[in-house]
Amino acid sequence: MVILGIDPGIAIVGWGVINSEKFGGKLTVLDYGAVTTPAGMKTEDRLLSVHDEISRIIKKYRPEAVAIEELFFNTNQKTGIIVAEARGCILLACRANNIPIFEYTPLQIKQAVVGYGRADKHQIQEMVTMFLGLKQVPKPDDTADALAAAICHAHTGNSRLAEYFNKPTSMAGKIK
Repeated sequence: MVILGIDPGIAIVGWGVINSEKFGGKLTVLDYGAVTTPAGMKTEDRLLSVHDEISRIIKKYRPEAVAIEELFFNTNQKTGIIVAEARGCILLACRANNIPIFEYTPLQIKQAVVGYGRADKHQIQEMVTMFLGLKQVPKPDDTADALAAAICHAHTGNSRLAEYFNKPTSMAGKIK
């Protein structure tokens, strides 16, 4: 199964594409990177850029699932709103391409990748590097977080329990 992991943002959107073998659980990284938008750019142009780049990645790799990190709001509400807008553009790109969307909290991702829901960034980066057999930690940090989301889905999204509890959000109205 080809999985696209996404760490949403407005300045940096981390993304990573992995292949997860259903039996044996072997994970292979296909590609990863970051969509970046400059701070001086108009918000609507930044959002268009995020949408277009994610759409390009989807068309190139044809993922069977998208694992996206849910937003965690800090104290800066203005930043949170702009990131939520970018996340909306990402979800739109996935839905427009009929890719099932699975959302995971930061706690769920950390638990699936490190085994501890309060793991720090360094621990996540090291485990992502190990799981995917990479020579170095993916940069920027948002890219490692996106790969962690994809790994989380590979580890939890394919289980029989996940089939029951973790229906894709983009198809929730169609599943009975």
